[in-house]
Amino acid sequence: MPIRKIKRTYRKTRYVLYKETLVDFREHFWAFIGSFVGMGLIAYLQYGKMNESDFVFLIGSFGASCVLVYGVIQSPLAQPRNLIGGHVVSALIGVSVQKMVPDILWIAAPLAVSLSIVFMQITKTLHPPGGATALIAVTGGAQIKELGYIYVISPVLSGALILLIVALIFNNLTPKRKYPAVPILRKRKRKKLPN
Repeated sequence: MPIRKIKRTYRKTRYVLYKETLVDFREHFWAFIGSFVGMGLIAYLQYGKMNESDFVFLIGSFGASCVLVYGVIQSPLAQPRNLIGGHVVSALIGVSVQKMVPDILWIAAPLAVSLSIVFMQITKTLHPPGGATALIAVTGGAQIKELGYIYVISPVLSGALILLIVALIFNNLTPKRKYPAVPILRKRKRKKLPN
């Protein structure tokens, strides 16, 4: 009997690891178009406003968001609340930590990431690229640090809004893709009272 159980476990494992990860080629197309347009707009608007290393870090953070927002649109971590809230909360934490511990990077970096995770959990806005957003505020160059809390508005909030607007357009062009996964405004069913 153990061989039968092993075969059944193998079939289940294969199904989860293989079948559940198959994505239709049309999904590839829309993920490519959405992420290309979203990242393209952010790169175009931010290029030249900061030095190259800060630009690379920032684009990396938003690139990770693109994977979620255009590649796995049903994920709870990819929803609008998480995208916007996760980046903004993390940016606020990152800038605050940078102002409190400006010269001790080995404390500031892990503190910013750890606090951003906790605050994203508390606010129910967990978005993994937010950790990178907090880290950039602490480890970024002089230009990023000079921005202070303006960093939260531009480039973070503006970039997250660009990704959201593009996601709302491209993730809803076909009937098979619906974003956000749960409608923002739920229609409440009214109970009819007997006459």
